[in-house]
Amino acid sequence: MSDAGQDVRKGTGREAGRASDRETGQEPGKDAGTHPERAPRGQAHEPEQAREFALPLVVRLERGTPPHRTDALETAARAVLTLLADERSADGGEWSERVRSWEDTAIRKVVRRARGAEWRRAEALPGITVTGRTAEVRVFPPVPVGDWPRDLARLQVSGTELTDPEPPPAPAPAMPVMWLAPDLEMSAGKAMAQAAHGAQLAWWRLPDAARKRWREADFALAVRTASGVRQWSRLLECGLPVVRDAGYTEVAAGSVTVVADFAGLLDVDARG
Repeated sequence: MSDAGQDVRKGTGREAGRASDRETGQEPGKDAGTHPERAPRGQAHEPEQAREFALPLVVRLERGTPPHRTDALETAARAVLTLLADERSADGGEWSERVRSWEDTAIRKVVRRARGAEWRRAEALPGITVTGRTAEVRVFPPVPVGDWPRDLARLQVSGTELTDPEPPPAPAPAMPVMWLAPDLEMSAGKAMAQAAHGAQLAWWRLPDAARKRWREADFALAVRTASGVRQWSRLLECGLPVVRDAGYTEVAAGSVTVVADFAGLLDVDARG
């Protein structure tokens, strides 16, 4: 699944770029976004800027014990946040060049699945495994499109379908929520990438103190589907970051797939 999401970047107060991902192996479009805190093209990162990067995510999908859908979506979002906050992604870290090039072009994400020996081979590659209640997701530093590590490139992309045994409960008060559009049908793989997009856009918007609190809380968040048109319309009117699909797979171009509501993290500052 290939998508592009427009977002409101940290400190801009306006739509400022695009994010794209691929989950099903279909050929994606090319979308670019510029992060306001990144060096402009033509400076130190010109060689990397000429390359297109994607962020690999691998969900563990063992026969007989598949993760619950909502937990997989939340775990994927937390995995991306964990990588963004990792010291290896910071300036001077071993992943910083690739993360910076990826963020400065298109924050494309590719969700694959693995089990058994495939999962063990994936775990042997540099990355971070994040666990939820039922889900395990491993995130890897961005890789050039067309130059994936063999043990990731061979993993299946399409057909990642998951279910919830029962409807998830209402989100806890003040918890960040990635709200999914109520009128769109998305596969689990696509929805995982979309939820991760939303979490990343929220991370970019947060001040350092709120980021620190979120990190200390193990990036607790919820992914839920908006209850209907009325709630969805209210969310769209709040000026929150949105993920807007480019229409390469599953949904029509221009569809808003996720609204990232991170206001609870800021309310702590307001009450303090």
